[in-house]
Amino acid sequence: MFGFSRKHLLIIAVLTMTSTFSAPPSFAQPPPLIPRGTLLGNPERANPHIAPDGKRLAWLAPDEHGVLQVWVQTIGGHDARVVTADKSRGIQSYGWAYDSKTIIYAQDAAGDENFHLFAVDLDSDNVRDLTPWQGVRAESVASNPKFPERILVALNLRDRKLMDVYRVDLRSGAVELDTKNPGDVAGWLADDDMVVRAATITTPDGGTEIRIRDNPAGPWRTLMKAGMEDDLGALDFSKDGKSLFLTTSIGTNTARVVRHDIASGKETVIASSDDADLSDAMIHPTRHVVQAAAFDPGRMHWTVVDPSIQADFDAIAKVADEDFSVADRDLADQTWLVSFSSDRAPVRYYSWDRASRKATFLFSVQPKLDDAPLAPMKPIEFTARDGMKINGYLTLAVGVPAKNLPMVLAVHGGPWGRDNWGFSPYTQLFANRGYAVLQINFRSSTGFGKKYVHAGDRQWGLTMQNDLTDGVKWAVDQGIADPKRVAIFGGSYGGYAALAGAAFTPDLYRCAIDECGPSNLFTLLASFPPYWEVARSLFFTRVGNPGDPKDKELLTAASPLFSADKIKIPMLIGQGANDPRVKQAEAEQIVEAIAKHRGSAVYALYTDEGHGFVRPENRLDFTARMEKFLADNLGGRYEPMKDDRMPGSTAKLRVVVGASP
Repeated sequence: MFGFSRKHLLIIAVLTMTSTFSAPPSFAQPPPLIPRGTLLGNPERANPHIAPDGKRLAWLAPDEHGVLQVWVQTIGGHDARVVTADKSRGIQSYGWAYDSKTIIYAQDAAGDENFHLFAVDLDSDNVRDLTPWQGVRAESVASNPKFPERILVALNLRDRKLMDVYRVDLRSGAVELDTKNPGDVAGWLADDDMVVRAATITTPDGGTEIRIRDNPAGPWRTLMKAGMEDDLGALDFSKDGKSLFLTTSIGTNTARVVRHDIASGKETVIASSDDADLSDAMIHPTRHVVQAAAFDPGRMHWTVVDPSIQADFDAIAKVADEDFSVADRDLADQTWLVSFSSDRAPVRYYSWDRASRKATFLFSVQPKLDDAPLAPMKPIEFTARDGMKINGYLTLAVGVPAKNLPMVLAVHGGPWGRDNWGFSPYTQLFANRGYAVLQINFRSSTGFGKKYVHAGDRQWGLTMQNDLTDGVKWAVDQGIADPKRVAIFGGSYGGYAALAGAAFTPDLYRCAIDECGPSNLFTLLASFPPYWEVARSLFFTRVGNPGDPKDKELLTAASPLFSADKIKIPMLIGQGANDPRVKQAEAEQIVEAIAKHRGSAVYALYTDEGHGFVRPENRLDFTARMEKFLADNLGGRYEPMKDDRMPGSTAKLRVVVGASP
C-alpha cells in the first residue's frame, strides 16, 4: 500500500524476454470456479506466535461471528480458546509479551490508522487499552526479555506530528515519557538495555541521517548520513551496544547488511547480493547477531551468516520447494515457527524442533485451497522503450490455451514496494476466472537496487506508467494477451496507476479498477496524516513539491483528475471513508469529473474502512463487483453476488452512466 520503503521505516515495443515460462496444467475444460470467499475471506487460521517460555501457541482465527480474534492453546494440549473480543474489524497484528502471559494487539477505529495497543492478561482475561487517547497513534518500539513487564511505544500524544517514545508498564498500565522527539525523527531504536540510543531522520532533501547517543542523558550526535539516492536504516544494536547493524547501499547499487562500529566508524559487510537488495534479516533476539539475510531477485534465497543455524536452514529447505522464513521462536531458541510460501498454495506453517531437526505441520492458512486448481506464477523480464530491463510476474489462466487471452494488469502499491513470487489471492482469482495476470515491478519498485528505484523519481504518470504500457505491449506481442481485452487494476499507488492508465492511455485498456488511488497529486500531498510530516520531504523530492512553481506543471500533468475528459472506458472505483492516506475526496473528485465529461463509473464507498478493505464483508463485496465488472468488459467468468451487496457490507454506491466507449 501507499507508504514508505524500508529506508523510511521505507519505438514502444518490448524487445526481449530473458526468462521462460510455461502454461499451467491443461484441463479438458476450465476448472470449477474457486469461491471468492475461499480466496479472499477470512483465513481458517493464520499468523502463529509461540510464547517466549515455549509453553503456549497463539494464532488468529475467526470467532463464531466471523471476526478475526487471537486464540491461545497449551502446546500438546486441547484447551484452545479465544482470548480477544473485537466486535468489528478483526485483529490483524498481535504478539506475546516476554512475560509469556500477556498478548498485545493493535487495533484502530474503522480504518483511521490511529492504532491503540491493547494488552490481554491470560491469567485474568482482563483486556486493557494501553494507549487510550483518541486520535493518537501507537507504534511498538521495543520489548526485551530482561524487562518482561515493560514495553517501549511511540506515541504522537504530545504533538500529532511527532512520535515520542514512552515506557509502558504492562501490569499497572502506567505510561511515562522516555524520549522526546526533537522535531524530525521518523524512527527509533533501543539497545539491549531498552535504552533508546538511535534515531532515524528523513532530511529535507529526502535523504537519511542516523543519530546516536551513549546513554539516556547523553547528547544526540550524527553517526552517518546518506543522500536521497541511498538506502540507509538501523536494524539492531549489537549486544554490547558498541555496534549497529545497518542496511545500506552507500557505495553499492544494492542494499546490504553491515556491522558499523560506533566509535571507529569501521564497517564490516555481513551479507550482500549484486542482484537484489536485502529483503529480510534474521537477528537473534538475545544474542543480537545477524544469523541470516534474505535476498529476492525473483525467488527469495537466504545467506546464512551464523554457522549455528546452517544445519537448520539446510534441513528446512528440504521440507518443501517453497520460500520459507522463520516467523517466530521461543526464548530458549529450541522451537521455531516456520512459514512456507508458494505460488500455488496458501501459506503453511510448521513447528521446527532444532534438537531433532524435525518439522511438524501446524496448519494451512486456507486448507480448502490445498487441492484447488491454482495457477503458477512465473518471473518474467522485458525491455522498456528506453532500454531499461523491467522485472515482473506472469500468471496464466488454467484450462485454456495461453493465447490471445483477456488480461488483467495488476499494479502493486507503494510505489516503493514490489510484487513477490508467492500466493496472491487476487492473482489466483483472476486466473481462475479465465484471465492472464501480469504483475510488473515498474521502475521505482524496491528490491532491485537503488538505480531501479530512483529511475522512477519524479516519474509518476511518465516512465513509471510507460513501464506498465510497455508490459502490456510485451504480452500482446508474445501472443498472450488480446489487445482489445486488457484491464488495469490496483490499490493505493496501483489505484493511481489504474486512473492514470484510463486518463493517459485511453485506447490501451478496455476498463479500469481503482481501489483507494489518488487522483490529484496536489490534494494528496496536502492531506497526509500529521505523523507523516517528518517524511513529507521524501515525497516532495521523489514525486514533486506543490510549493515549488517549477513542479506545478509536473504534478498537474501527472494527476489523472486534470485529464478526466480523456477517460472513455468504464471505471470501477472503491474507497474507504476513513482513509487517512488517500482521503475520500480523491475518489469523489474523479467520480465527479467522470460524470461531468459523460464517462461511466461505478463508485463504491465503504463507510467503515480506511486504506484498503479489512472487513471480509466489504472485501468480498468489492471483489464481487470486480468479478462482474471484468466479466462484462472482458468476457471472463464470475461468481454471482446474490443480492445488491454482500451481507454486512457498508457499501454505498453511485453509478455514473455515460456514453458507451
